[in-house]
Amino acid sequence: PKNSLPPGAHLSTEKLDGRVLKASLQRGEPVLEAKLAPQGTQGGLSAVISEGKRAITVRVNDVIGVAGFALPGSYVDILANIKDRSGQSYSKVVLSRVKVLAVAQETEVDTNKPKIVNAVTLELSPQESERLDLARSIGSLSLVLRNELDKELLFHSLLCGQGLIL
Repeated sequence: PKNSLPPGAHLSTEKLDGRVLKASLQRGEPVLEAKLAPQGTQGGLSAVISEGKRAITVRVNDVIGVAGFALPGSYVDILANIKDRSGQSYSKVVLSRVKVLAVAQETEVDTNKPKIVNAVTLELSPQESERLDLARSIGSLSLVLRNELDKELLFHSLLCGQGLIL
């Protein structure tokens, strides 16, 4: 019934012509504007990237990839393990509360079963992309799975050469 539809539900298929889904739908589920990519989007991964953000892929293994529990839509912190001038290793949080866009080449999650993959695609601002690329070049990366409701951003810094990069 029309009066039971949630706000933002499309009632006409004509308004959906040419639109691309950014999230899967179940049979009989109403088509909500929130599940549609912006008008004119061609689809694919670029359709799910937030405005002003970028997608960057990092190599992971079963340990670095949080044993397969980092799924599309989850949030992670990124640690860099770096050696200082004396050869002593330490870890620093480089980026905090980063959204996972895809694991391997999948942007959808069918179940909550872990999936071991070799690459994770993350959603970052251009500045965060630069920070991640630098961290990747000077140390090894680890992902730390976080509760999606935890919005606290951790202080992060990265020691590079002579200076501290914030």
